[in-house]
Amino acid sequence: MRDPVRTIAGRTFDFNRQVVVMAVVNRTPDSFYDKGATFALEKANEAVDKAVAEGADWVDIGGVKFSPDDGEVAASVELERVLPVVRAAAQSHPHVVISVDTFRAEVAQAALAAGAHIINDTTGLHDPALADLVAANPHTQLIITHSRAKPRTHFPRPQYADIAGEIAGFLRDRVEIALGRGVRPEQIIIDPGHDLNKNTHHTLELTRRLHEISIIGYPTLAAVSNKDFIGETLDRPQGERLSGSLAAAVFSVLQGARIVRMHNVRESVDAVRMTEAILGWREPAYTLHNM
Repeated sequence: MRDPVRTIAGRTFDFNRQVVVMAVVNRTPDSFYDKGATFALEKANEAVDKAVAEGADWVDIGGVKFSPDDGEVAASVELERVLPVVRAAAQSHPHVVISVDTFRAEVAQAALAAGAHIINDTTGLHDPALADLVAANPHTQLIITHSRAKPRTHFPRPQYADIAGEIAGFLRDRVEIALGRGVRPEQIIIDPGHDLNKNTHHTLELTRRLHEISIIGYPTLAAVSNKDFIGETLDRPQGERLSGSLAAAVFSVLQGARIVRMHNVRESVDAVRMTEAILGWREPAYTLHNM
């Protein structure tokens, strides 16, 4: 892996033997998971506090959902939603890594100024200006995600001949664009984009072959939590996908993922820490049994 030991927000992460739990806080009125439960500013701030208390390493804050079903959301509206949460999180939790889920360079720039450390672009670097911004801020990280559609547009009936190979090729190309614009290798994280422009069969195969993504050589993020591929596989509605999400997260870690983006933080932290301990990367909290 390229540059596995990274210092972010004053904390050192060794992705050779450490898995990060990234909590999700959506300040949107109709997010696919919480249906707007954290849209109010007070609720969003409380969600950040709760995630940190439950052991989240990173918190990902978003003001616009991936799907375009809610119509156009202006950059000014996204800024109004995201910036107060970023500022509050930076002030209350100075050692927690703050990520902002955005495809807009102006939102990313303002978020970094407000205290964010990571730009999570789920549109595959559709706007290369995001790479320019990260290149100009050497202490930041850029998450590059596989997504075939333009930002907030539908991509009906996607087809792949070799899903892992095609996604790996896409990510390599986008990484080269970022590097060409001055982003340093140690600033790059990749995400194959579970369910993004993919159906359930695609995402299951992608997860099964995730090692083909992680061997690209950058820390790999798996955003599997409560996704439709879990619901369709298990016939579970939203709110009943926790077990499937944890199984997908653990399997992804075994395939090389080093960041898992999750809604249910406490349960995800336990699953990840147990996996680290089984792999020999973490000592037990205590040992009394048969000692």
